[in-house]
Amino acid sequence: DACKEVKGSEPVQVGSYRGFAMFVTFDAFQKEYMLQLKGRMTHRTALGADPRGNLTRIDNALSQMPQRLESVKVQLDNLYQQQAAAKEEVGKAFPYEEELRVKNARLVELDMELNMDSKGQSRPEAAIAKRERPSVLEGLKRPLPPRSMEKKPRQQEQEAR
Repeated sequence: DACKEVKGSEPVQVGSYRGFAMFVTFDAFQKEYMLQLKGRMTHRTALGADPRGNLTRIDNALSQMPQRLESVKVQLDNLYQQQAAAKEEVGKAFPYEEELRVKNARLVELDMELNMDSKGQSRPEAAIAKRERPSVLEGLKRPLPPRSMEKKPRQQEQEAR
């Protein structure tokens, strides 16, 4: 009867059982009603048409609480271990730091050599600092050169092609 009152996916409180507040939601994707038992944690179970079967499902969900608690404790311990290992790694020096510095310096040298023209001079566009380059916006603001107002007749245009 409580499921009939549920229209959307918002939980509707329908009572309490063994100290847990009970909320019912409708899962449109699975097309079934879900019961949420809320305490410190939320425990979910699917509801069926049989009231006795629903009580059995609720009791099964509550009886699985110790296993879920152990599982969550194991996950928490694992996360603490990962956090400790990450803190140790952050404190360590990078073992290839000197090699990286040497290779970066060599890369800069090679880039400079590749940017040189045949005379041994670096290309001007690569050598000009960004602030010294001509502004594209200034070029757009300059007036256009005057066009000739004389138009060719269409026949002359076709003959020219």
